[in-house]
Amino acid sequence: MQSREAIYPRAQQGKRSKKSQSRRKSFPWLMLLLPAVLWLGYREIRSYFRQPQAVLVLGGAPEREVFAAEFAREHPQISVWISSGSNPEYTEWAFAEAGIAPDRVIIDREAVDTVTNFTTLVDKFKAEGIDSVYLITSDYHMRRAQVIGEIVLGSRGIDFKPVSVPSGRSPESLEKAVRDGARAILWVATGRTGSRLSQLLNTSEAPEPAVNNFP
Repeated sequence: MQSREAIYPRAQQGKRSKKSQSRRKSFPWLMLLLPAVLWLGYREIRSYFRQPQAVLVLGGAPEREVFAAEFAREHPQISVWISSGSNPEYTEWAFAEAGIAPDRVIIDREAVDTVTNFTTLVDKFKAEGIDSVYLITSDYHMRRAQVIGEIVLGSRGIDFKPVSVPSGRSPESLEKAVRDGARAILWVATGRTGSRLSQLLNTSEAPEPAVNNFP
């Protein structure tokens, strides 16, 4: 009995030709993606072996600072950097309650949004010889923070380990992560964050309200 290939030679050749064309079309994309995949893999391996030397706390919710204070008590050898958090009195109270010495806590007020949480501190970390940090923010906010961190911190060879603060809230939209990822790339390329334009378009986070609910 003749094989199907012998009976339908043209049909089989056509199928093989389409498969070959599909492979040829996908090959350039694979070659473009390969360096990115290798780089991310390298960063993941490097991050695994690097021990964080500091904690970066993103402002935006007072519970992040309370969580960070407890985290700092469990990691007594590292400094804590708070980027535009609650008012200084509340921050100092939260860390004092956890028994954290004031000289371990650095409060930086330059940032106006999530992108600038990273861009205002990354070169300060580099100057201090910090090449790995714990990144603390709310769980709903972490996806966006990781996208920005990979770009901004990664541009200076700084790794991070994410530590999420439970919030009970749904994750932010993917659109915010994509938008701020583009702003982070703009900063790496030009030194500008686009924060003014973002504020004019009402797309930045509103400033965190003052918190005074401490004794």
